[in-house]
Amino acid sequence: MAKSKKDKLRVAFIGAGGIAGAHMRYYKEMEDVEMVAASDVMAQSVQSRCEEYEIPEAYTDYKKMLKQVKPDAVSVCTPNGLHAPCTVAALNAGAHVIVEKPLAMNASEGQKMLDAAKKNHKKLVIGFQHRYEPRTQFIKKAVDNGDLGKIMYGRVQALRRRGIPNWGVFGRKDLQGGGPLIDIGVHVLETTHYVMGSPKPVAASGSIYTYLGNKKSNVVSMWPNWDHKSYTVEDLAVGQIRFENGATINIEASFAAHIAKEEWNFTLMGEKGGATWDPPGLFTDANDHMVSIKPDWLPTGAAADAFSKKMRNFVDHVHHDKETMAPGEHGLMVQKMLDGIYESAAKGREVRIK
Repeated sequence: MAKSKKDKLRVAFIGAGGIAGAHMRYYKEMEDVEMVAASDVMAQSVQSRCEEYEIPEAYTDYKKMLKQVKPDAVSVCTPNGLHAPCTVAALNAGAHVIVEKPLAMNASEGQKMLDAAKKNHKKLVIGFQHRYEPRTQFIKKAVDNGDLGKIMYGRVQALRRRGIPNWGVFGRKDLQGGGPLIDIGVHVLETTHYVMGSPKPVAASGSIYTYLGNKKSNVVSMWPNWDHKSYTVEDLAVGQIRFENGATINIEASFAAHIAKEEWNFTLMGEKGGATWDPPGLFTDANDHMVSIKPDWLPTGAAADAFSKKMRNFVDHVHHDKETMAPGEHGLMVQKMLDGIYESAAKGREVRIK
């Protein structure tokens, strides 16, 4: 039986780029969601999205949209530099919000977003989709069950050999906050942190390097001819985060590392066992022997679509009062880790995380 309009979650969009299209595609499949409006400073882009997904109202001013449409929920799908003002405006307008990663440009902005959610009694969810993957849940359950014992260490890698984006504003620090660390490193970092039980970070150290993105290159690659003249972010970031429970994470993130193959993985080391994400596996001792365990089968296709699960979880959380797997508080902790690595790189020493 089809849902009546009054039973549906009325969703609007701030930002109508590629990631907004993904949100729209999954919302369109949900019977309990009605997409009511979208906004973007690019009039042609938002009009095209609205026509594609049969969204009735297109705006170039998100504040005007919020005031006139009064949506129940908003997907914030803008460049990083606009996450905070758009999210706070939506929350103050009485809407629940899902905001794409990272939470904001920095933890100070992120805290204002959480404060706005609390003040307005609204829900704020961060768009961390990889925690919904079957392989992530396989490892998470092993950790939660105590199979690996106390987790002492996590190694995070998000490394491209030559993958500097040649579209959007990914190379502009003023609009993104940083480069591969905040753009791709955040994905694997947040997943590792989640699997480890989301411990509180207390200190960070790191270094960043720019050596290729700010130069013209004739090297044949999948994304050539990026705008090297406006490139102000790092090519490589390395860092270490220490946690209140004694655990440590080391991270490597790069758009352009001279390596044999790209890496998108995390490794855990615990007192009783360890784990890897790609391929998913557990490593422990049993019957006086070293044992490796891997799942014989994990869901694939639609059943493994993490982005779909992310969007469904958001709707269930705000419309049906179910628990979210990605609360804004998790986004803030991850943001503090990113801030700490960048601050440490600038100061040349370890910094405390409050």
